[in-house]
Amino acid sequence: MSAATTPMIRTGRGSELLLMGFAIVVVAAAEAVVEATRDGRVSTTVATYAGLAAAVAVVTHLAVRYTARYADPLLVPCVVLINGLGLVMIHRLDEGIRSSAAEGGGIGYFGASAPTQVVWTALGLALFVAILLTVRDHRVLERYPYLIGLLGLVFLALPDVLPARFSEVGGAKIWIRFAGFSIQPGEFAKLALTIFASAYLVSKRDVLSLTGRKVLGLKLPRGRDLGPVLVAWLICIGVLVLGKDLGTSLMFFGLFIVLLYVATERISWVVIGLVLFAGAAVAAYYLPFSLRTRVDVWLHPFSYANAGFQVRQSLFGLGTGGIFGTGLGGGRPESVPVVKSDFIISAFGEEIGLFGVTALLVVYGLLIFRGLSAALAVRDSFSKLLATGLSFSLGLQLFVVVAGVTRLLPETGLTTPFLSYGGSSLVANYMLLALLVRISDAGRRPTRAAADPAAEPVPVAA
Repeated sequence: MSAATTPMIRTGRGSELLLMGFAIVVVAAAEAVVEATRDGRVSTTVATYAGLAAAVAVVTHLAVRYTARYADPLLVPCVVLINGLGLVMIHRLDEGIRSSAAEGGGIGYFGASAPTQVVWTALGLALFVAILLTVRDHRVLERYPYLIGLLGLVFLALPDVLPARFSEVGGAKIWIRFAGFSIQPGEFAKLALTIFASAYLVSKRDVLSLTGRKVLGLKLPRGRDLGPVLVAWLICIGVLVLGKDLGTSLMFFGLFIVLLYVATERISWVVIGLVLFAGAAVAAYYLPFSLRTRVDVWLHPFSYANAGFQVRQSLFGLGTGGIFGTGLGGGRPESVPVVKSDFIISAFGEEIGLFGVTALLVVYGLLIFRGLSAALAVRDSFSKLLATGLSFSLGLQLFVVVAGVTRLLPETGLTTPFLSYGGSSLVANYMLLALLVRISDAGRRPTRAAADPAAEPVPVAA
């Protein structure tokens, strides 16, 4: 077939580049509004943050263009926008905390966090590019499920076996701290265990979906097939009890139950999972550690002078912001403890209001929706489960964080993906994004026959 008649295959990279430019403009405008509100003028810092967003956009765009050219053009621009707005808000909170400390507002200032977040962003970008360059076919991960699963369990359990001075922050043993440096290995365990669960469930899908007996309209699995869900339940309860970490426990168990349902299409797995988790949560409430206090603070935040202060300040900030917010730089979100990481949604809610936070959540929704679209487009079962798990983990983490800030659920200490201050979360989520980009490229890439109809004959059945 001549070049003139060969069909043009659209990769979407031009659209991606245009959306990147829009994200850079929004980030620069946000920083300009912060400075104009706070200082009454706009400085060269706007160019700095626009340049940072542009650098992230260029690196990710070039990496995708040359290693996954058919990937979904919406995935990376959404992340560039969220990451850029997060950097702007962290910088704004740095200045607010510094000013309050100088005025004697009772807030301690321990240095700027924005430069550190830039370093973590650079590291996340490096790993994003490295994964795209080295993992040319993500299906190779299916060959090593137990090795990857073991690695995930090691990451998950490591803080629990370390002394509290190396692993405990705020009552939760989920960190590894050494020489002023800290990481949260559970973020990387999330990736490893998602890969393991996807590979395991693909290999056991027929057994889990076809066998069993009906009880009260539900097709229940055989006793010996309950092994995977019981192991997942025990691991998560171990994290809940030993690490005092409700958020991570909820994340892992919810993720595994959803993957079980997607793999088997049996609602009985969801019912069993919910019953098991609810029973464990009720039992954990009566154990003598901080989970009970956290639930009591959630139910009665105004009855606890110290423990309820963070939730109260968050609610006051959201109420002050109202529908349209006080304007970027015009509020006092720095009065919320740990606002840069756990409660950054509260800061956005105060300064851009319900309208702005809804727009931000829509961007997250686009990211998650396009990840699930990649799961639908890809052809093999492992890729479908992996893309579903990665996308659902982002959605579940976002839901748990926003629910904690708005007091729909107890506060869990999880960070908002790509938005909050935190190196482990940011780096792990850039790795997650690289896997989603790779799966999306595999699902959208045309077959040889589609790219060149003369390359091989089309079967009559097709």
